[in-house]
Amino acid sequence: MASIWFTGNYEDLSTDRGYQFKFRCEKCGNGYMSTFQVSTLGVASSAFRAAGNLFGGILGSAANSAYEIQRAVGSTAHDSALKEAAEEISKQFKQCTRCGKWVCEPVCWNKKMQLCEGCAPDLDEEMAVAQAEAAKDQIHAKARSVDWVAQRDVATVTGVVCPSCGAKTQGGKFCPECGAAVSTKRRCGKCGAEADGNPKFCPECGQKYS
Repeated sequence: MASIWFTGNYEDLSTDRGYQFKFRCEKCGNGYMSTFQVSTLGVASSAFRAAGNLFGGILGSAANSAYEIQRAVGSTAHDSALKEAAEEISKQFKQCTRCGKWVCEPVCWNKKMQLCEGCAPDLDEEMAVAQAEAAKDQIHAKARSVDWVAQRDVATVTGVVCPSCGAKTQGGKFCPECGAAVSTKRRCGKCGAEADGNPKFCPECGQKYS
């Protein structure tokens, strides 16, 4: 098996027709595809299959035999193709002299500093991230500085929806849609006591609510 020195993550996309591989950067996961290499035995077996379809099953059997031969002796060709593919794609990778890691040059390599971005981050990218995080923190801080309940009477118990029209009360004493009173406290007209909910009689003096 050919040695892959710049990544331990690659896919073998080879078929009986040829060889192709995709090598992935271990930092970002981007994949880089090698050039397709035609398999001589694969072409021969395909020709046998085509002839077998035209002239009957005899050549078709020969095609199957050719494919079995390819499977038996194809390991050397496969390793050679993998080595060539690795040589081709290795040009897309750089090894960091500081940490020793291999990374892909298009995404994870700091060309200016000649180090991987793990050791020498792109300052423009870092600035953009820092600005976004600072803006997020400032938005939360500014939102906390605003009194969002200044217009709400939090001392009076009110229903979530208006008992008359069903609209949301937004914490007010009166419905913003129909103007009906939405407080769940009832005031007795005789003694002035307040009661929660919607009782029929005053719990203090027994007066019936009108």
